[in-house]
Amino acid sequence: MTDYNQLKAQFLLQPDITYLNFASFGACPKPVFKDYQDWQLVLEREPVQYIAVDSSARLQTSREALADYVHCDADDLVYVTNPTYAINIIAKGLNLQEGDEILSTDLEYGALDRTWNYYCRQKKATYVRQPISLPVVSKEAIVEQFWKGYSSRTKAIFISQITSSTALRLPVEEICEIAKAKGLLTIVDGAHVPGHIPLNLSTLKADIYTGACHKWMMTAKGNTFLYVKKEFQDRFDPLVVSWGYESAVPSHSRFLDYHQMQGTRDFSAFLNTPAAIAFMKENNWEQVAQRCRQLVQTNYQRFCDLLGSATLCPVSDDFLGQMCSIPIRTLQPQQLQRHLFEHYKIEVPVMVHGANIFLRYSIQAFNDQSDLDRLYSALAEILSEGQLLTKYY
Repeated sequence: MTDYNQLKAQFLLQPDITYLNFASFGACPKPVFKDYQDWQLVLEREPVQYIAVDSSARLQTSREALADYVHCDADDLVYVTNPTYAINIIAKGLNLQEGDEILSTDLEYGALDRTWNYYCRQKKATYVRQPISLPVVSKEAIVEQFWKGYSSRTKAIFISQITSSTALRLPVEEICEIAKAKGLLTIVDGAHVPGHIPLNLSTLKADIYTGACHKWMMTAKGNTFLYVKKEFQDRFDPLVVSWGYESAVPSHSRFLDYHQMQGTRDFSAFLNTPAAIAFMKENNWEQVAQRCRQLVQTNYQRFCDLLGSATLCPVSDDFLGQMCSIPIRTLQPQQLQRHLFEHYKIEVPVMVHGANIFLRYSIQAFNDQSDLDRLYSALAEILSEGQLLTKYY
């Protein structure tokens, strides 16, 4: 059995803060952070060898560890700093034509909505944010609602496997299956997936997938992968054209050359991936994740009852991972978030998504029931004051 108190001591988070926002940026365990710093020391001790000579081989080793973890060919992965960067590469390189449509949902991450709007407007294409009714009632209902946005002009689909503000696990497997039958390009935002729920890129029919390693995988910040199937790789140029273009020493893969060989960069976060994977294996992370999901689920209805709202989905692994979002009623979402942090020392996001506002808590190995009890008591007290927060009924 995993010793959770010992595991909690492995994290560097401030002990006086109740940290319920792991989903935003993650946090490194001590041995993973030390590995990251060790790589930075290697860089500082011999920068030329680190950047100009050894980087390709070291990145290859890291990509191979990651590829084994997410079940794909290492040559189909490149490292980038974050998922927004990855989707910018894809949106820019899609060669959209006037009248084309990208089919998505109205539950996507705001930065990526902006990305698609930007590139679609440049080409007079349309980014279709198909409404998904909340609360969701079944996978089948989500799939049916999603495809109501399809038309003869649809060129590709873009969808989150786990959404950000609503914290919902969407039926991406089923949606990608249908999309491929329709001959569509499938693009999946898996920012919250690696290290959170199982990911098998060899069976998921995603042509393009991006996942953050610095969230639930717990690497150093600025570590994300972009996966592109081989048949599509030559479509996508890098955002920065550098030494990989017309390379003097080309590798076997133009995809890798274009996206890796970009001049002076600190690759330390990218090289940190194997250490994070090793940490999860050593600490029986499937068991850790199961305990975290149980904490999320057993408390979800309790918080909704307090606030007079309803869960956004059936409370099960089909729709929830290690986080959930509670619909709340407030006219001052930013002030509420700051009040929780400054007066109660609780780090938890209050998220505005369209006309809706959600409080999202996420649970990681260092959290226990007392953390959620502390949040519950704080919300109850704020609710009784009737200023920053009110009930739905």
